[in-house]
Amino acid sequence: MKDDPQRLDLLDDYLMQLQAGLRPDRAALLREHPELASSLKCIEALEGLAPPAAEIDSLLADVPEMPRNFGPYELLEEVGRGGMGVVYKARQIDLDRVVAIKMILASHLASPEHIRRFQIEARAAARLRHSNIVHIHEVGQCHGQHYFTMEHIEGESLAERLARQPLAVEEIVRLVSTVARAVEHLHSQGIVHRDLKPSNILLDCENQPYVTDFGLAKVFTPGSEATATGVIAGTPSYMAPEQAAGRNAEVGPAADIYSLGAILYELLTGEPPFRRESPLDTLLDILSREPRLPREINARVPRGLELICMKCLSKSPTDRYASAAALADDLERYVQGEPLAVRPPHLGQRIYQWVRRQPALASRLGALGVFYLVEIGNYHYGTVDWAFHLRITSLAAAWALVSIVCQQFVGYQRLAVPARFVWGMLDSILLLIVLLFVADGAASALIVGYPLLIAGSGLWFHVRFVGVMTVLSLISYGILVVDFYCWRLNLQDHFDTSYARHILFALSLIVLGAIVAGLVQRLRMLSNFYGRPLP
Repeated sequence: MKDDPQRLDLLDDYLMQLQAGLRPDRAALLREHPELASSLKCIEALEGLAPPAAEIDSLLADVPEMPRNFGPYELLEEVGRGGMGVVYKARQIDLDRVVAIKMILASHLASPEHIRRFQIEARAAARLRHSNIVHIHEVGQCHGQHYFTMEHIEGESLAERLARQPLAVEEIVRLVSTVARAVEHLHSQGIVHRDLKPSNILLDCENQPYVTDFGLAKVFTPGSEATATGVIAGTPSYMAPEQAAGRNAEVGPAADIYSLGAILYELLTGEPPFRRESPLDTLLDILSREPRLPREINARVPRGLELICMKCLSKSPTDRYASAAALADDLERYVQGEPLAVRPPHLGQRIYQWVRRQPALASRLGALGVFYLVEIGNYHYGTVDWAFHLRITSLAAAWALVSIVCQQFVGYQRLAVPARFVWGMLDSILLLIVLLFVADGAASALIVGYPLLIAGSGLWFHVRFVGVMTVLSLISYGILVVDFYCWRLNLQDHFDTSYARHILFALSLIVLGAIVAGLVQRLRMLSNFYGRPLP
């Protein structure tokens, strides 16, 4: 079976219906597309390996009314719930104190390895003693349910606080500095959190922060094992690049420093450094792009805090702060008005970071710059006249201006998708104008721009956009072919006039478009298996 985009879309829709608990009309689908039979069997077999979502939900929801006893504890109320477990506020009967209990519900669905890691990491975290880390009291098992108890923090999470109202700069610095000190204690005990985010930082009634949730912690102790290479663990918007790439052997304290930078970024701007419509898009941005500068989103962000934040978010672990304590020290220097350890990037670094932040605009301006430098050389040595040079200058300036304007619209989330389509259409039109009026049309070497437009469209990771750019390229090239045979017959005096090369070139554009669209579609399908929408 050919993996063309239409068939991949059908399989994707079928899988999504299965995962949603629906019953898609299998017979009707096979009547129209009998070639999908083997693929449907494979999907159904894989889906059958996992317990039904309704069964898991019923197991998680099947909890008697509160209060009720759970071993030496009296469960008072539910305070949080996740995919593998639930957290309760409880009273420890023998000591008459309020605690929080986190338990793995339906433990028979958890693998022995998962339970083993849960116990090892919980016990390792239990040895931590820091005023801003939630203390773990006990790890155990009751009625077949694995659990651990920890101190109960009466308050709300940092995520909930941020959702209610933005924080003052002084409060932001205090919170992040305090959390950084707590994270430094984690690292000194051989533990990397790996899932630092606003929802895992609790605030008590006095606005003191507490680090919690060590479910994904990496413990460097005898008997503990690192997550297998290639397994991605964490929350996409707050992951360091090495974590997002699944290079878990490289995940160390620097990954938590990146997450602290992402938290600082969100507190300053109201949004994390990267958050796209799917986890896959977010991971790709983390790996390949630079975040927007905080001052571009919120002009009131102090320059010093922007420098601190962007150093934490460096792609390379070696370019971040050497430790969480060093980050806290720089934040305290900012508060006291002392010179910061971080230095502004030099010109070369600023250019490199700008290219990473706006690769589409940078690639176009770079190509136009090279093209125009060649043209200036030709004009200087008398190869072209003033009129031709003026046309080239006008077209290059117009193309650069169009690119800059389109990039501005792409920066707005609501306009990003239509702006990309408009940008692609304008690129195709401008390339056609260049080929028609200042080059040799279909006989020009610049027709290589069409395959480049199609290949570049794949970087947006939208199948329809690839299709649109392929169609636009075919239409533009068709106009050039008509120009070659009907309008500018003089071109035929120096170039091959057979139809074969035009047909082959058009077919190559179609094949290239199908390949790029197929690859993009496969990447889009991966996002369905990575996890739920971003928290």
